[in-house]
Amino acid sequence: MFKYAIKRIITFIPMLIAISLLSFIISVNAPGDPVERLAKSAESEGSAQEQSGASKKIKQELRKKLGLDLPIFYLSITDLASSDTLYRIQDKYHQVNLKALTHQSGNWQAVSNYYLSLLDLEKSYRKIDAKLIAENDKTLDLNIVNEACNQFGSEIGSLLETSDNNLVQNSFNKMNNLLSSNSFLVPLTKPLIELESRRTALSTNRTQWKTYIPALNWYGANNQYHLWLFGNNNDRKGLLRGDFGISYIDSQPIQDKIWQKVGISFSLSLISIFLAYLISIPIGIYSAYRKDSAADKGMSLILFILYSMPSFFVGTLLLLQFANPDNLAWFPVSGIQDPTIFDPEWSFWKKIQHRIPFLILPIITYTYGSFAFLSRIMRVGMIDIVSQDYIRTARAKGLEEKKVILKHALRNSLLPIITVFAAIFPMAIGGSIIIEVIFSIPGMGVEIYNSILNYDYPMIITVFTLSGFLTMVGYLVSDILYAVVDPRISYK
Repeated sequence: MFKYAIKRIITFIPMLIAISLLSFIISVNAPGDPVERLAKSAESEGSAQEQSGASKKIKQELRKKLGLDLPIFYLSITDLASSDTLYRIQDKYHQVNLKALTHQSGNWQAVSNYYLSLLDLEKSYRKIDAKLIAENDKTLDLNIVNEACNQFGSEIGSLLETSDNNLVQNSFNKMNNLLSSNSFLVPLTKPLIELESRRTALSTNRTQWKTYIPALNWYGANNQYHLWLFGNNNDRKGLLRGDFGISYIDSQPIQDKIWQKVGISFSLSLISIFLAYLISIPIGIYSAYRKDSAADKGMSLILFILYSMPSFFVGTLLLLQFANPDNLAWFPVSGIQDPTIFDPEWSFWKKIQHRIPFLILPIITYTYGSFAFLSRIMRVGMIDIVSQDYIRTARAKGLEEKKVILKHALRNSLLPIITVFAAIFPMAIGGSIIIEVIFSIPGMGVEIYNSILNYDYPMIITVFTLSGFLTMVGYLVSDILYAVVDPRISYK
């Protein structure tokens, strides 16, 4: 058994690598730019240029902290036209645009010149101070100057993020019209002409044949995946050492947030599984023993009715009936404790005593749906076992029916039930989103729900990764329990 467990644990390694790689791919390709989500624009009364500089510095620091200034993987397979240092471009959307332009042109040098010229135009644009222009020329209205500048800046932003020829040409036409109708934009004429010239060079100097020739780029261990998995010697520990990144919602480390919630969800899952097994196994045994009787049919009908009722409906119904001052206010409405009287210094048993009223309705909602499923599995398994020859032999020996059922038939009929038990491990990290939201339980379910609403991909990826790992652990535990319950099962 021990050797088998060691072998299974060793097989976890390639599975964990596959799960981590899949998680990393999802995180890299998730919509949005993590730097944009985490960056906080400087809120001061300084000039736009100063605010832009502060924001750019913050983004640079965040990119370095997140490791986004590194190549994505150990190697990359691209084409001869693509740049092997595109990862150094700070803005994610700019990277996507440059890739598209390179694919169209096949000439990275021409694309690079166009991008640098576009950045020069943006730099020149940011030097224009609308307020100063309006003060120097009293004939100009500040609102008109601001509107013209904002429109010009909007077109620059569009060019930085689009490669569609029609949209690009439309942006150039709008900027030329703004220059011809607003004299205060004259300083932008020269950089705009240079930009148009570089744009034309993308078409005239095309070498698209390079996009059909593959190229292999090797970056070594200094890449985002290696940093994400193993960390570094500074402030990053890596996934293998429990560092799951930073939350987009509040910029807090994921590991600090997740461990506060896991205990609550795990406790609820454990209690729910225990009660479900405690009730379902006797029901399944009795139904199998009294097969097709009125009691069997009646219990099956009741259990299937409960199983067909969705948890959000039952949870809401329980709240309206038993936590409502207009009906029966027997239980608290939400949470797991009363913050006004709860004392962290209380003993363990006093904390449990205080929390029991808060947990009764959620646990009922957690558990009721499992009754029909587990009891039917137990019933079918027991019916199959009691028809075996060794059960008939035990009865022929004169053993009591109770001893035949509970000692000889029960252990072997538990095998299907044990398989379901493996689900407790991923449930601990995933929680029950609907139930925890309904009862406002601060567990992993609520955390996942908030993460989905706020596109907090690091938290989502963490739950995905840990759920995959705990699923493997659950199946290993189930296999070991098989051998414990049934001596005929042996692992070598």
